Amino acid sequence: MSAVPIEPSHHESWRAPGTEPPASVLVGDVVQRLASVLSDLGELSLGALADGDVVRLLDATTTASSRLTREVCRTAAEADRRRLGDATGARHTHQWWAGRSHHTQATAARLTALGRALEADVHAPTGRALADGGLRVEQARVIVRAVDAIPAKVRTPDGEVRIIDAAVRDKARDHLLKAATEHDAKALRRLGKRILDVVAPELGEAQEAALLAAEEARAYAVAELVLHDDGAGRCHGRFTVPSHVGTILKRHLLALANPARHTDVELHDESGEWKPLHRRLGEALVEYVERYPREATPQTAGVNATVVITMSLEQLLCESATALLDDGTRMSAGQARRLACEAGIVPAVLGSRSRPLDLGRTARLFTQAQRTALGLRDGGCTAKGCETTASGCHAHHDIPWSRRGPTDLANGRLLCPRHHRVAHDARYAMTVHADNAVSFTRRT
Repeated sequence: MSAVPIEPSHHESWRAPGTEPPASVLVGDVVQRLASVLSDLGELSLGALADGDVVRLLDATTTASSRLTREVCRTAAEADRRRLGDATGARHTHQWWAGRSHHTQATAARLTALGRALEADVHAPTGRALADGGLRVEQARVIVRAVDAIPAKVRTPDGEVRIIDAAVRDKARDHLLKAATEHDAKALRRLGKRILDVVAPELGEAQEAALLAAEEARAYAVAELVLHDDGAGRCHGRFTVPSHVGTILKRHLLALANPARHTDVELHDESGEWKPLHRRLGEALVEYVERYPREATPQTAGVNATVVITMSLEQLLCESATALLDDGTRMSAGQARRLACEAGIVPAVLGSRSRPLDLGRTARLFTQAQRTALGLRDGGCTAKGCETTASGCHAHHDIPWSRRGPTDLANGRLLCPRHHRVAHDARYAMTVHADNAVSFTRRT
């Protein structure tokens, strides 16, 4: 079968299947001028510009970016309306566009969806604001979502069902557009959640209560924690919890990571650089878990949730030994001795023939009264030169509790988290001086 060319219409000439049609004079001219302007912009020597011109150029390109993004969304929506992706068998227009543009499909889908939404009458003013350059694309998306989230009806506390008409949505949109001149997308999102409080106060509280209840139910339904040990001494994980739980946890960790609680040495890493917040928060999480009171942990079969470390008496006394945790993983004996001072750890010391010698003593942890007395006596970390206050210190046993050292004031001292680790590090020797201060010397 031979291919017979279709008679060209007065709009375009015949072209081979699979080839792009030539651009119209109008589109070709616009595309050429756009490319020319962008080329001129790219050839500017920014280093030669005055500060004022750099500011003007930044403002102008920011505005132009919003205007151009509006046209991208509008054109993508038109392509979707015409189902142009059908020519390649794509399931969706954004799939076809992602293949042409090298956007991810998620990005192409978001821009296409925004373009379609802005075609609705209620969102037309938002589209115009974006096209004028006075609105950013994320702000536009937030406004569209906030207006679309307004329900068709709301049940008031007294059980009455109230209909929300188009006028309320228009008022909500206009309020958010005005707020966008002073607030970014993050702040607009918060405003959008409570927009009915502004435009329809009599309905806002009931709607907010319903939204919060739905959000909280979803948050608890998907709460999860996944932990994975990589076999190299590190545990990785991710979690999803309700927002208020995340806020509480972050507040706790920020308090532990507060620079005021740490010495200058603790705030710098091994290369002498200031530790970034994410590392300090990671160290705070370690401290948070290690120092959680065992008595506050939930009980299973009458026993608090504790980690049991199994080690022989020889391993306990040896400086270079290992200990076995009850989940099959291992840690150094020094780490086990350090954790035994305060963390929720119970060492199960075995003698000959694996007979238990010590399954933990009830007086393992210093009491609150003892901690107060240590604070009054020591004033803070007892390591020479350390200025960590008492509230930021651990209570340490001079004769390790794991070696049957008593939990009393004579055998206790305050050490900051860093010096507490050094005290249990076999590479260092600790010397107690006459003034009860301690110093550490690296063994040769």
